Formats: sequence, C-alpha cells, structure tokens
Amino acid sequence: MSTKNLEEKADMMMCCAACGTAEVDDIKLKTCTACKSVRYCSIKCQRDHRPQHKRACKKRAAELHDEILFRQPESSHKGDCPICCLPISLDLKKSTMMSCCSKIICNGCVHSYELRIDQEKLEQTCPFCRHPAPKSRDEEEKNIMKRVKANDPVAMVQMGLRRCWSGDYDDSFRYATKAAELGDAGAHCELAIFYLEGKGVEKDEKKEVYHLEQAAIGGHAKARYNLGCEEEKNGRMDRAMKHWFIAAALGHDGSLDALKDGFKGGLVSKEDFAAALRAHQAAVEATKSPQREAAEEARIE
Repeated sequence: MSTKNLEEKADMMMCCAACGTAEVDDIKLKTCTACKSVRYCSIKCQRDHRPQHKRACKKRAAELHDEILFRQPESSHKGDCPICCLPISLDLKKSTMMSCCSKIICNGCVHSYELRIDQEKLEQTCPFCRHPAPKSRDEEEKNIMKRVKANDPVAMVQMGLRRCWSGDYDDSFRYATKAAELGDAGAHCELAIFYLEGKGVEKDEKKEVYHLEQAAIGGHAKARYNLGCEEEKNGRMDRAMKHWFIAAALGHDGSLDALKDGFKGGLVSKEDFAAALRAHQAAVEATKSPQREAAEEARIE
C-alpha cells in the first residue's frame, strides 16, 4: 500500500465516513465491526452510508476472515503434555484424558508413572494431580461431572461424546455447545459433525462449515482437513491446498496424502510439496521421545 493510500486510510479513521465529523472529546467514533476500515459518529450515519459502503465492507470483511482462517497455528488443539511438555500426538491412541483433572497426558508419561507405581508398590493415582484413580466407570463419570460443573470445556466434550455413544444426541449437543462457547476447538469439530449428520439437530451446511472454521482456527487438524475437502467439493482447489498445507504442518497424515495427490495432479509444485513433507516430519518428530516409544512397545506387546 502506498504512502498516499495509508494517509487516506488514516484520515478515514479520524472522521465519520458519512458526514465527515472529526473525533473530538465529546464525539466518539465507532468502528465498523465487520471491516474495521471506517468509523461513524452515529447509527444514523452508519445506516445512511451503508449503500455506498456495503460492497467494500463485505470484501474487506472476507479478507480479514481469511487472514485469521489461513494463519498457521503455533500448535495443534491438543497442545503439550503437562508433564513432559512435548506436543501431544494427533493419534488418539497415544494419549489419555484424566477424568479427575481433564489433563491430556501422553502415553509415555502414563507408562513411566505406572512403572514407578509397580516398582514402589504405590497407590494408583493420576500422573498429574495425584488424585486416586477411579475404580469403576461410574466413579470415572462422577469425576468428569465435577469438572463439567467447574466449567471445564475438555470435560464437557468428553461427557458429550459419552452421551453421543449412548444415543443421547440432545444431551451430547448441549455439552458440545457449552464447550464451544468456552472456545474449545474439539467441541466446534463435534458440532460440525452434528450439523453434517443431522443428529439431534437439522442438517445445516453453513453451520457445519462455521464450526469447522472455528475448530481449524483453534488448531484442530482434522477439522482443517475437512475444510479442505469442502473447498475441493466446491471447486476451490487453491483454498483446499492452503488448508491441507496448514494441517500437514501440524502432523496430519490425511492432509499430506491430499497434497501428494495435488502434486501428482500438477496443483502443487515440487518445492511446495517438499516443504510440506519437511513440516509434517518436523511435527511428527516433535511428538516422539524414548518414554513414548517404550510405551508404544509395551502397548504392542
């Protein structure tokens, strides 16, 4: 953007876009919440200016949305193991959620702690908070409900999944909605599935895509992959590839496979595919440790 354009934009933000009134002590201008590029002194001015501003507003709002949507997350929605501080693997079999504290612990730390318990003949407790391990499924659910009452979104998602598995879709949807309101990416992904399949709610593609986008912004690699598939279905391959590049960099195998197909079809350059391979490998390697490898070997045995 040229210096002249920057100056013009600055001037637009200093006065009302409709009537030109400048901001002073007794006149506070309010920014357009959609495009963030113009300001108004009153609701009347905003309404009067709407016909002129509508097209530019919609275009800039879409640009701002895409800036957020296609930003590479620092990590996946799973975050790091709170004990070893290494990234949690996207593979659900390689971590465990503790019902007592809702912490997601990698199998490496769980395995190491269990070995210590066996060697020292200690009581079975949570590796993180040391709460006594639940002795039954009912006790485990009571622990989760305590976390739900404490407004823990991770516990809400877990309880919602359990209700879904039992066929109680209404209750499951309620838990997922509450967790999504608290910003949980996993909950947004679950809501997208509800709207896709029409379980407990009517099918709604717009709401499905909205929740996929919110989950993807929060670092949910599978949701990001699904967004890419939606874009592919609609013929927007450039956007699909962007989503798959981001998800591959989080360690998502399906997205890397999709980029491989894109490379074979000439949609992805050799350099870009090589960069995606390196990013994917780096994300996968970051989740590895001797303790986690030992846990995997013990699980296989």
